[in-house]
Amino acid sequence: MNKIFSTLTKASVAIMLTTAVVSCNQGAKSSATSSSDSTTAAVANTPSAEKIVYINSDSLSEKYDYFKDIKSKLEAKVKKAQTDLQAKSQAFQREVAEYQQKAGTMSASERQATEEKLARKQDELARLDQNASASIQQDEASEFNAVYTSITEYLKKHATENGYKFVLTYSKSNPAVLYADSKLEITNEVVKALNEEYKSKKK
Repeated sequence: MNKIFSTLTKASVAIMLTTAVVSCNQGAKSSATSSSDSTTAAVANTPSAEKIVYINSDSLSEKYDYFKDIKSKLEAKVKKAQTDLQAKSQAFQREVAEYQQKAGTMSASERQATEEKLARKQDELARLDQNASASIQQDEASEFNAVYTSITEYLKKHATENGYKFVLTYSKSNPAVLYADSKLEITNEVVKALNEEYKSKKK
């Protein structure tokens, strides 16, 4: 039973956060439009009126309490599913071993009936494994979408309030931006605000 897995790897986290970071373009004639296509953007020389900042997605994933809570929740579900399936698998293996010991003393009809029963149990274990994997993946998609929404909604507001034209993302594991001046980084202030917002929502 090895299909249950968690996609909570550092690379997937970075990709999720890269998608979440918003590219804001607040023109004088536009109200508040945004784009999340930050992965193809690069830091370049721009007029001083067009402010560009970036967020370190590695730091964001490590420090954002909401994301950490979701990660722990999903990891606990994966562990429980693995434990449950392992227990069922071990029980099945014991039945198989018991049958193998007794097969020589059983009649042909008894052997056939036992083998059919064991085959059904094996199929059931495979279905349970697949269903658990599908359920975990659905939960991950739902929870990560909630994180995405939380980050993007805050960044839209934050970019508007501070006159940022673009909010890029930087990550060693997903280096869409090859270089970023540390003076343009706003990760800490964003994480602080997100955690305060999350704390107030939890209350």
